[in-house]
Amino acid sequence: MKNIKNVLVALDLSEIDTKLIEYASFLAEKLSLEKVYFVHNIKKYEISELFAEQLKDINLDGLITEEIEDKLKNHFSATSETEILISEDHYTESLINYVANKYLIDLLIVGNKDHQTGTGVIPDKLLRLMKCDILAIPKNASEKLENIWIGTDFSKESRKSLQLGRFLKDKLQAQLTAAHVFNVPIQFSPYLDKEEMLPKIEKHTREKFSKFLSKNNEDLMETRIIRGRDSSVSTRLLEESIKNEADLLVVSDKGGNIFSSLLVGSVTDELFDSDLPLPLWVCK
Repeated sequence: MKNIKNVLVALDLSEIDTKLIEYASFLAEKLSLEKVYFVHNIKKYEISELFAEQLKDINLDGLITEEIEDKLKNHFSATSETEILISEDHYTESLINYVANKYLIDLLIVGNKDHQTGTGVIPDKLLRLMKCDILAIPKNASEKLENIWIGTDFSKESRKSLQLGRFLKDKLQAQLTAAHVFNVPIQFSPYLDKEEMLPKIEKHTREKFSKFLSKNNEDLMETRIIRGRDSSVSTRLLEESIKNEADLLVVSDKGGNIFSSLLVGSVTDELFDSDLPLPLWVCK
């Protein structure tokens, strides 16, 4: 049974921090979180030697802690316990992974990459390093979880997304939609007419979808079968979730079958790399 108790929020002192704190407060209240940790990594080696003299007598750790404390007072209203962690490490990803393991973190919250301003940038390396779930939040995300879309490819790994969906539904009474994007296998397209293949593929997909949900005791979940057409699986999944006003898109970190793939390095990686208009939850 999926459960979320301890959450880690990665802050970088940019404008997106306020949104991350507000969203963490929202989740803490709705999911009855036990503790929320806020971590910031100070990369002192990036500070020019020109300012070394001015900074030598300044308690940078203390100043940053005070800044984060002020933001928590103004933007974190949940009753969950909080703790601020300040560290100095050359590798932020390794630090976050260490903290997540040390404090038994169930979910890491990060800012979604903004290609224009560069805020909230978290390298894709986190997708491969972290053992806990990762939730990427865009700066304009709303604190609402009423309509949740779950991307699935019917693999064993994508069952984790259904488990999370069930957990969120029980906690929030949210509406769940399981979505699958299919494409005509490229290796067959030179020899078979694409339009003739589509009905057979769609029928096969519906049968697999039904068996997959039944096997996981989710027979009543709403389903969507989406034709990939000329777009990538990630693009179509995102387009349809936006079109249907989803508040959250959930995918697993890996999976795979012949008609689509949710492997890190493909769909999940592409989604994580996108400028998302809605939160993305990656299940581990």
